Amino acid sequence: MNKQTFIQGTMILLVAGIVNRILGFIPRILLPRIIGAEGVGLYQLGYPFFLVLVTIITGGIPLAVAKLIAEAESSGQPGRSAAILRTSLVFTAGAGLIFTIASLVGAPWISRYVLPDSRVYHTFLAMSPMIVIVAVSSVFRGYFQGKQNMIPSASSSIMETIGRIICVLWFSYLMLPMGVAYGAAGAMLGVAAGEVVGMAVILWHYWRARRKEIKAPPAGAAAAPAMDPGKGSSLNPDAGRWSFSTLKRILRIAVPVTGGRLVGSLSYLLESITTAQSLAIAGITTAIATAQYGSLQGMVIPLLLLPGALTSSLAVSLVPSLAEAQARGDMRTIHLRLHQSLRLALVTGGPFAALMYVLAEPLCLLIYNNADIAGMLKIMAPFALFLYAQSPLQAALQALDKPGRALLNTLIGAIIKISLILYLASNPSLGIYGAIIAIIANFAVVTLLHGYSVSRELRYRIPYLDVIKVICGMIIMAAAATYIYHELPISPLPEVQLVLAAFISGLLYLVLAGAMGLIDLQDLRRLPLLRRWFR
Repeated sequence: MNKQTFIQGTMILLVAGIVNRILGFIPRILLPRIIGAEGVGLYQLGYPFFLVLVTIITGGIPLAVAKLIAEAESSGQPGRSAAILRTSLVFTAGAGLIFTIASLVGAPWISRYVLPDSRVYHTFLAMSPMIVIVAVSSVFRGYFQGKQNMIPSASSSIMETIGRIICVLWFSYLMLPMGVAYGAAGAMLGVAAGEVVGMAVILWHYWRARRKEIKAPPAGAAAAPAMDPGKGSSLNPDAGRWSFSTLKRILRIAVPVTGGRLVGSLSYLLESITTAQSLAIAGITTAIATAQYGSLQGMVIPLLLLPGALTSSLAVSLVPSLAEAQARGDMRTIHLRLHQSLRLALVTGGPFAALMYVLAEPLCLLIYNNADIAGMLKIMAPFALFLYAQSPLQAALQALDKPGRALLNTLIGAIIKISLILYLASNPSLGIYGAIIAIIANFAVVTLLHGYSVSRELRYRIPYLDVIKVICGMIIMAAAATYIYHELPISPLPEVQLVLAAFISGLLYLVLAGAMGLIDLQDLRRLPLLRRWFR
């Protein structure tokens, strides 16, 4: 099995994340044109409930598996890795099956009395089979991440995205003649089909890895007595087998993490419900409220999350890397990895936020053929930096056995967000923009609390100077992009003018980042494709 360094693993996930984000925009661009903003709203209203169910089952399991397997591999105990994998699979598959049946049985009641639009019923039915699929896939992703082999996770996510694109558009188109609710359900069926493809790919990677391990046992297992592959050493009869003791170790890490993520998922669910109810109080009809929420969650938020391909990659790679460093008591490496992650997250997210602010309207016209949502994007873009820094900070707290602190911070942010939605979105003069203000407040509060917790727990100094440098680079880039797009006619086509403005201002930002020391040549030297250019 190929183990990568922290930077290499991050870059593998980053490339996969960028490919996924780019491919993922294909259905986000085309789906509103097939089923409309109202259909996207029905799709988005059903999705938060699915996230809650999946989070209950797998919220902290992948991270726990990655952390424990990283520790087992670093200590040369492959039998423990097998036990962790089997135990977590039994637990998540069993829980996933139970919740799948429960969601299918409870779909009529939930869609009628819990969710704000009863037309979500068909979407809810379509998403239920995904629960057990996602549960199993997440365990294998955590397994490979714990071994610091990011290729299986990257390849399976790309294949999942490709399968999802094809099936989402195809199924929604086929089912739309039956009504917009069925079109949204078809889109959700397409997501389920993509999950099946992703699970098949990662299972294939695991089968290949097991065959290699059987033919060539790990060095740490060379001195062990002969044994049946995967069942552990005769010196430890529990190694490689399902056990309650292994489950307790997994849950000890997973439960607090699950709590933190469950707060986030429940917050997302309550956000969808309270936003619809608040808009109704403001005098907005259900259909319009559903369409507005669909525009916010299905169009604007995905644009903001585009740089999240890097931040999520950093967070995934950070967990096993910090776990190993903590096991060695290497505080210097912990600080170094955290500093690298934060700097990369801010440096790469900054130019996206700047462009989304100054070129919001042409971007929305180009991508969605909808300029009405540009105001939402323009308001949220400057605060996206909080969102980009949040993932590495939260991953650090979880990897270093501080999930309770991450949970508390997330809970505080969720309470503030829901309270502000109820207060602001019900104001007729604000409407959906009240919900946007509440979401921005959540970004800022949770990230600042995470930053305070990390600096206190690890005696780590947040790189405020780097933040100031990034903001200065963003301001200069934004001014350049505005001037090029509006004052420097290069092409008669608005689309080409937009692309050139983004490209030229982006090059300027890279030059500024290099001049200010935000791009570290030591990191570039670690990258296989760039190593020869930065010796």
